[in-house]
Amino acid sequence: MSLKKIKNRRRPIRQQAPQQHRRRLTAVIGSATAGLILAGGLGYGLSAEPSAKAASFDGGLNYSQPAEAASSDGGLPPWTTPADPLPGIKAAGLTTGPMGTAEHYHAHLDIFIDGKPVPMAADIGIEPVSGTMTALHTHDSRGVIHIESHTKGDTYTLGQLFTQWGVTLTADRIGALTAGGGKTLTAYIDGKRADGDPAAIVLKPHMQVALVYGTPDLSFTPPAAYTFQPGE
Repeated sequence: MSLKKIKNRRRPIRQQAPQQHRRRLTAVIGSATAGLILAGGLGYGLSAEPSAKAASFDGGLNYSQPAEAASSDGGLPPWTTPADPLPGIKAAGLTTGPMGTAEHYHAHLDIFIDGKPVPMAADIGIEPVSGTMTALHTHDSRGVIHIESHTKGDTYTLGQLFTQWGVTLTADRIGALTAGGGKTLTAYIDGKRADGDPAAIVLKPHMQVALVYGTPDLSFTPPAAYTFQPGE
C-alpha cells in the first residue's frame, strides 16, 4: 500500500477526533449538571443557606423581613410571643398572678391573611420565668383564648390580647399590614360581619372571632363556630 493511501485513510480519523472529544466533554458536563440539580432537589445542601436574619412566613404568603425590621406594630406574620411580655401586659392594663377562679371561660380566634390561616402564638400573657399569667392569655397555638378572672363580671377585649401579643390591631391594621390598595381588614363574630374596631370586641364564652385581611374573596366563608375540647 502506498504512503499516499495511508495518509488519506488517517486524515478522517484526525478530523473526527475533536468532534468525539467535544461530544464526550458535553456528556460529562451534562451528567454533572444533572447530578447537581438532582442533589439540590433532594436537599443535599448544595445550595446556599438562607440568611440568619431572614424571617419568612411558612404558610405560603412568602412574607420575609430582616429580624431588625420588626417594629412596635409587630411586623409581618407569623407573630411570635414577645421575649419580654411585661411591657405588653402593662400596656394592656393587666397584671400577672395566680390563675383566677371567679370566672373561667374560653373564646376562639382565627386569623386569615391573604387567604392563608395564621396561627396565634402560644403563651401570650404568661410570664415565662414565674409561670404567672394575666386573666387573659393563651396556652397553645390553636387560637383558644383563656379568660380566668379573679372578679366576676370583669370584661376583656380582643385588643387587650393583641396588646399583650405586641401586635397592632385597629379598624384598618393588623401588625404591619394596613388596609388599602384593594385590601381590607374585616372582623367576624360567630360567622357574622362585625363592623367597627375589632380591638373593641368584648370576648364572651365560646365566641368565635375571625380576622380576615386581604383582597375580598366572595367565596370565602368565615368560621361560625369552634369545637372546643371537653371542659373548655
